[in-house]
Amino acid sequence: MEPKSSSPLLPLELGQAGEAPLPGEKKKFLPPMSRADPKFEELQKVLIEWINAQLLPEHIVVRSLEEDMFDGLVLHHLLQRLAGLQLEVEEMALTASSRRRKLTVVLDAINRSLQVEQPPRWSVDDIFNKDLLATLHLLLALAARFQPDLALPSNVRVEVILMESTKSGLKSEKLVEQLTGSSPEKDQPSRDVIDELFKLPPERVNAVREAIVNFVNQKLGRLGLSVQSLESQFADGVLLLLLIGQLEGFFLHLKEFHLTPSSPAEMLHNVRLALELLKEKDPLGVPVSPEDIVNGDPRSTLWVLYGLFCRHHPREPPAELPS
Repeated sequence: MEPKSSSPLLPLELGQAGEAPLPGEKKKFLPPMSRADPKFEELQKVLIEWINAQLLPEHIVVRSLEEDMFDGLVLHHLLQRLAGLQLEVEEMALTASSRRRKLTVVLDAINRSLQVEQPPRWSVDDIFNKDLLATLHLLLALAARFQPDLALPSNVRVEVILMESTKSGLKSEKLVEQLTGSSPEKDQPSRDVIDELFKLPPERVNAVREAIVNFVNQKLGRLGLSVQSLESQFADGVLLLLLIGQLEGFFLHLKEFHLTPSSPAEMLHNVRLALELLKEKDPLGVPVSPEDIVNGDPRSTLWVLYGLFCRHHPREPPAELPS
């Protein structure tokens, strides 16, 4: 970390930072301006996409690194996927003490797997108290160990407030904390996680397909429809439009699309309309070619459905998650 300035703590900063440190204690806080930094937000987005790609077969969807990582549940399943470790911990931790106990076991295993020698930049207290900086450092260490080619935004730096309680009162210092290193190349966009999934063993890819098929059939079942083949049955755009309508809560007039397309041009019209409807909500993150979906490209089709899955699939209760 690089010091930037030192000054008495302003009341406004204290109100934004949260709970003040205890006597003799130091605490770091992220001011709102740092949280709103586009590169900082992009870093979180890439990490969330990476975690969701790893845990999609288990029907676990992460939407917030602060709210979804603190109790050890997601970290436990992520460690199982990345390192193949089976831990003797309770799957459903209901009380604060049991969650903290589970988190302690999981973090100990992570530190051993990462071969941490120096004191890490995270602790049980940090993660359990939803410290976003500590959570990011932990996830970045996991990515560096198990997914070194993950396309993270380069040179992400955030201003933090270091507060200390002294005999003379509260003191604050502004620091700049480095999260990712510099890159000679221009920052890369978020990686297509579906392309990465296709590099996994066939059984893992099939598990992802099964999870998405179950999700799609649950939604389309209300219309008396079901899907077996993602690529062929979504190529004409009809089921995709009906699925989007079910998920987003709107109705398309039959004049707007071809219910029974009889030519590639009509199929292309349907798919283009579906992708246009998704643009406003932007669950995709990267451009998708409508021609690829019409031609049955599995990566493009899965990417669209994966985006919808992440946006609309509720997180399962811990008791129902696979171990």
